[in-house]
Amino acid sequence: MSFTGMFNTGNFATDLAKKSFAGMITRLMPNGSAPLFGITSMLPSETAVQIEHGFFTKTMLFPYLKLNGAISDGTTNVFTVDSTTNVLPGMIMRVNSTGENIIINSVLSSTTVQVTRGVGTVSAAAISDDVELYQVGNAYEEGSNRPNALNITPVRVTNLTQIFRNTWAITDTARATQVIAGDTNVAESRADCAAFHATAIEQALLFGQKSQGTRNGMPFRTMDGLISIVGNLTYYPSSYGAANVTTLGSTTTYTQLEAAVDPVFDQATDPKVANERVMFVGGTAKRVLNNIGRLNGTYQLVDGQTTWGLQFSTFKTARGTFRVIEHPLLNTNSTWAKMGVVVDLSTFAVAYLGDRKTRSEDFTAEEGLDAVGGTLTTELTCVVKNPPANAILYNFTAAAAG
Repeated sequence: MSFTGMFNTGNFATDLAKKSFAGMITRLMPNGSAPLFGITSMLPSETAVQIEHGFFTKTMLFPYLKLNGAISDGTTNVFTVDSTTNVLPGMIMRVNSTGENIIINSVLSSTTVQVTRGVGTVSAAAISDDVELYQVGNAYEEGSNRPNALNITPVRVTNLTQIFRNTWAITDTARATQVIAGDTNVAESRADCAAFHATAIEQALLFGQKSQGTRNGMPFRTMDGLISIVGNLTYYPSSYGAANVTTLGSTTTYTQLEAAVDPVFDQATDPKVANERVMFVGGTAKRVLNNIGRLNGTYQLVDGQTTWGLQFSTFKTARGTFRVIEHPLLNTNSTWAKMGVVVDLSTFAVAYLGDRKTRSEDFTAEEGLDAVGGTLTTELTCVVKNPPANAILYNFTAAAAG
């Protein structure tokens, strides 16, 4: 193809321009050991301006009350509850067991409220201990005074940048030696270094744990990875509830699988797309998932078939879809092979410190070494902005119908 005029970036052929390191890993090693890191090349990334990188998050409040003592009749108007946190006068609460609506008149203490009963068509009646009352709106009279404000306190979430380094090196004699198979010795060593570097980042994105100290007399940091973030309640505002971490039993049914992954859809993360997650699994977990599908369906072999068997790459629940990807790192030992890591890609990102995206620095024989080589260096951290939209499942062992 030819053109006239000044050559510009619009004249680049597809994929001619140099890729980022993560993008190169995805393009050249699509089935390699760093699929999550590779995917980050297609997701928005962030820039960390210092070694501690984080954000503030707010979670919508849904006030409710839980009775701490039964209400014996339909006239009692002072309720003792576990806590009145986030409850204001004017809120209407619905009694979960009877359907009665009440309105909060005043908050008397941290554990008592004074109310008006039967605000609506359902008459006031006795209420059992431990029944919960959920807010169903608020209402005020004409000419009322302005109500008190209710504010959401931001939660600060931080992580630390981690420095990754890997080196390739061969003697100059090896560089000059020709081989009869494969690429040049230099190219092979470079490719190995790139694979090790991507794998180290991938391992930390999954299994990293935050720490800070000194090493060899210099500052040293490691970052929290996805598993630590999802399983650590310090990342969870109190309204999130328990972390989405499940250890499965000796067998797993479809019903049990759905219960384990269902909480990830309680979080609204990207209104532009349907509820969908990626699920990285080890080989054992993938086999169990496949067998859950097989045991909960029917299939028939007919005469003349030349292939047989079932292979599922997606499973659906009532609330969402999971794209299953077998992760090579999870197959490096029998425990990880039984794992499933559910990732909401719209909540996941990496943040590079300043301009410290993957950089290659070569050294040559001119620097006093009878060798050639180079070092890859990357400094980044893992960012998960909505941990409860992700999940970790352990111990996929065997499938069962149900």
